[in-house]
Amino acid sequence: MYDFFLFDLDGTLTDPQVGMRKSLEYALAAMGEKTDFTNFNAFIGPPLRDTLRDFFGFTGEKTEIAVEKYREYYGETGIFENEVYPGIVEMLTALKDKGVKMAVATSKVTEYAERVLVHFDLAKYFDYVCGAKFDGSRSAKSEIIADVLERYKKTACKKAVMVGDRKYDILGAKSAGIDSIGVLWGHGSAVELSDAGATHTVARPRDLLKFIFLNEDLS
Repeated sequence: MYDFFLFDLDGTLTDPQVGMRKSLEYALAAMGEKTDFTNFNAFIGPPLRDTLRDFFGFTGEKTEIAVEKYREYYGETGIFENEVYPGIVEMLTALKDKGVKMAVATSKVTEYAERVLVHFDLAKYFDYVCGAKFDGSRSAKSEIIADVLERYKKTACKKAVMVGDRKYDILGAKSAGIDSIGVLWGHGSAVELSDAGATHTVARPRDLLKFIFLNEDLS
């Protein structure tokens, strides 16, 4: 069915919640802002600058100072306060064994994404990693997916699909004209993914394999 998979990182391959929360708390405290937030899941998925603007009302120079403070903590410590979801390694291994090509398409800065993948020994599964740039450019998921697909055209693969846990992944895939698989083990919800127009949804990494290789023995 699909022979080229684009995977979101945060909330899809790894759970970055602890590190991202501590980094945001560090940045907000440095800015003299309140660090109380009730629904942290909402902050996982969008580009950092969008989060600071939409949830905290930061604009202009204040945003850039907050981003710098966030990265002070995240770049040294928060990046590794993270964990791989159960079943991800087995899923990626099975896809790799089937000859499926895979890339990471994330709103996280590319260099950070690469460090996370290397740290958790996931880099070996992916042919390409594309994320945002440090200056905030190429941060929209639609732009990131478009960048990956431009490279995908040079491969022998025939059909691509985006896999992610938030509406940004689904809407980005739709913008690029490819299918999407919404995953329910991350920080989105079935309603969010459905409303965004996910082509398919799966509850567990193993379910994704069952869906793709429906008639094959995965035991």
